[in-house]
Amino acid sequence: MSTMQSQRLEGLSEKIFLDRYAWKDADTNNAKVGDVVLVLTKDDPKFPTKEVGEIVAREGRKVTVRTRKGELVESEVEKLTLTIEKTPEEMWDRLAAAMSSVEATPELQEEWREKFRYILDDWKLVPGGRIAAGAGASDELTLFNCYVIPSPKDSRGGIMETLTEMTEIMARGGGVGINLSSLRPRRAIVKGVNGSSSGAVSWGGLFSYTTGLIEQGGSRRGALMLMINDWHPDVLDFITVKQTMGQVTNANLSVCVSNGFMKAVKEDLEWELVFPDTTDPDYDEVWDGDLDKWKKAGRKVIPYRTVRAREVWHTIIESAWKSAEPGVVFMEYYNQMSNSWYFNPIICTNPCGEQGLPGWGVCNLSAMNLSKFYDEEKHDVAWDELAVTTRYSVRFLDNVIDRTPYHFEENEANQKKERRVGLGTMGLAELMIKLKIRYGSPESLEFLDKLYGFIAREAYLASADIAAEKGSFEAFDAELYLQSGFMKNMAEVYPEVAEAVRTKGARNVTVITQAPTGSTGTMVGTSTGIEPYFAFKYFRQSRLGFDEQFVPIAQEWLDSHPGEELPEYFVTAMDLSAEDHIRAQAAIQRWVDSSISKTANCPADFTIEDTKRLYELAFDLGCKGVTIYRDGSRDIQVLQTEKKEDKAAEAVTASSQETALEQSAAGQATEDATGVEPSAAAPAAPAGSKSGLDKQYKKRPQVLRGATYKMNTPFGMAYITINDLDGIPSEIFLNVGKAGSDVFAMAEALGRVCSLFLRYGDHGNKVELLIKHLKGIGGTGAIGFGANRVESIADAVAKALETHVANGAPDHDHDPAPVAATMAPAEPAVASHGAPAADHGHGGHGAHAGGSMSLDLCPSCGGASLINIEGCKTCGNCGYSKCS
Repeated sequence: MSTMQSQRLEGLSEKIFLDRYAWKDADTNNAKVGDVVLVLTKDDPKFPTKEVGEIVAREGRKVTVRTRKGELVESEVEKLTLTIEKTPEEMWDRLAAAMSSVEATPELQEEWREKFRYILDDWKLVPGGRIAAGAGASDELTLFNCYVIPSPKDSRGGIMETLTEMTEIMARGGGVGINLSSLRPRRAIVKGVNGSSSGAVSWGGLFSYTTGLIEQGGSRRGALMLMINDWHPDVLDFITVKQTMGQVTNANLSVCVSNGFMKAVKEDLEWELVFPDTTDPDYDEVWDGDLDKWKKAGRKVIPYRTVRAREVWHTIIESAWKSAEPGVVFMEYYNQMSNSWYFNPIICTNPCGEQGLPGWGVCNLSAMNLSKFYDEEKHDVAWDELAVTTRYSVRFLDNVIDRTPYHFEENEANQKKERRVGLGTMGLAELMIKLKIRYGSPESLEFLDKLYGFIAREAYLASADIAAEKGSFEAFDAELYLQSGFMKNMAEVYPEVAEAVRTKGARNVTVITQAPTGSTGTMVGTSTGIEPYFAFKYFRQSRLGFDEQFVPIAQEWLDSHPGEELPEYFVTAMDLSAEDHIRAQAAIQRWVDSSISKTANCPADFTIEDTKRLYELAFDLGCKGVTIYRDGSRDIQVLQTEKKEDKAAEAVTASSQETALEQSAAGQATEDATGVEPSAAAPAAPAGSKSGLDKQYKKRPQVLRGATYKMNTPFGMAYITINDLDGIPSEIFLNVGKAGSDVFAMAEALGRVCSLFLRYGDHGNKVELLIKHLKGIGGTGAIGFGANRVESIADAVAKALETHVANGAPDHDHDPAPVAATMAPAEPAVASHGAPAADHGHGGHGAHAGGSMSLDLCPSCGGASLINIEGCKTCGNCGYSKCS
């Protein structure tokens, strides 16, 4: 055993340690001069700021704190975070003693106290947040990070019972996952109250709202995962619920996708949305959200709606592209791979998605810090040290099961039946940089397979050894256990593991989980989870404030190589392609019996089609789930590469540019309407604003030639005129809907903005950029299929541009033509895209496929469904009437 090392935390690391993991003194009135505390310096409910400091004066309930930055802060004792522990060593001592206390004899307790203290030292093993905060410090706080509770019973009482269970778990520090598929769909009949159901999604809003009210264990907000299965009639509402502000704001969302659904997507088959017959006499007693079990019992299922599988899939993809949600969990495949397949099906995951669980299942997490296992002399992984730490860590986590308080008997019964643990890693990116292996490269995939295969082997051998000493988990059946998809792969590569399981048993149903480790990894100062570094300099927004972070290993290299750039193996999340992220995840997933929290980071210009390819690649490579994050797709990011002030400066610059562009646009509008130059019809721009912008703006000649494309859209027939300047598209006119309608106005605005963009600047890829950013934009519906599918007016413009570019500039003679001829075409000049289609579940858009009816936008539901009925604008979708 090596000598215990002294640890000093600084900056954000110290703040995180004191705020989240150090043993708290609940009575802040004990604060005295000389105490190191966290003081609240900005009391904002959403973005508070705390600083570490020392109390230098106290008078009654008023204190003065000198922060680490040297500032004096006047505060009150109630706004302090006072801790009993001030250093990591004190926490490690507490945790080692707590986890060894469950051993059978004093001799074993002392042996394992020393071994646990050894792996905790120098952050070789970093316990999960709930273990770190609660073990040995409180008999009330759960040591399990997350829970999945059974799907709610489909009644008001059942929903309230689930809400109570969720609240109790969150209040003690646990996150919760809930699958909503047991709840009847929207508008389903509820005979008991002679009414109809508000639907599964609305009850998800209740769980979300309650989550936002809960302060977990005094140190963090509640965490919630909501899921729904792909067969549920409310699945489309669930996918898009976050596009309506305020409905679900405090939950992560994922759709549980089956193998059958993915087959239907690939083969473009229809997909039936169904729900059990609620009139079944045993419905209230039997129905628990498991549709397969319901069907196998011979019970009736009611079909609600038939859709194209690709329609549902596209909606998932588009929503994920817009806002990183919902994620997808390939739940049927997950259960095929799961070691608990034969007695405890997985129904949901925890809030971060790395741990699929049965009802009443729990996450029991810790992570090994791989950055500590680099052998500098051999320039290799310190394999022997990693093996020892892995084996000790499995026992550490197994002991958590016997040490934690249980607040629900069902949790205790389930966990002792399966003894599920989740040993993971952090510091992978740092280790790979030390080894000079570029994350995402072919070499890295081979390395990841070797590294995580090694960890899985050692962890399973350790679990078998503990089973020989203490007994296997209650539901263990060697032959059935070894039939899981995961264990078949394990036995093929490491037959010694299968032999150990047969002869000794297995202490734990699962052993490996790759959690995100965002806060613990940041505290330790290494890369989090299995992710590459987000950036080598970034800013982190959290409940502790807005903090600048530098990656030490990158800074050290730059300091020792002045004037040089970082080598290519220093790679960040945004340097990688999204496919690199997914392939790395798949390589690791092979050796993870639970799942992985991994985000495929994508650039801002990543398209919907790119996202679709990525999600399908994840399924094909054997990932159990997939989540992307497109840079800038959310208003608030935890990690950013720019400081707030920098962004503010950019906003000012952008604003001044927008002002000048607006002046050019005003001229463009006048020119479009009158056929004369802006200088003759519009006020001149301020003298200083024209030099940079107007020089780059191509003026319109008297005559432009082009083509008009007739295209079917969800808003009716569109006539899209594209005119060329010097052989390049430079002007777009849109004629959609009736004059005076909202659709007509927005189509005209889109044409003007596109024209402005095409005629501004000299960069040669403007047309491609415009196509890329318009293509695939979806609205309330779509029309057509395959290559002829049109999602929206913007999508129609992109398709018309693609056709125009592919066909080349029209071959005109040299006779001049009236300018007006290109503005108001009486008949389409080129081929049309998209045949009229019947309605296939798009809310009636087939009604205007032929272009005979021009629908306007409803101000209530936003649908293109406002028509004139009896002299009044009335919505055919939600019933809104302008006259009522």
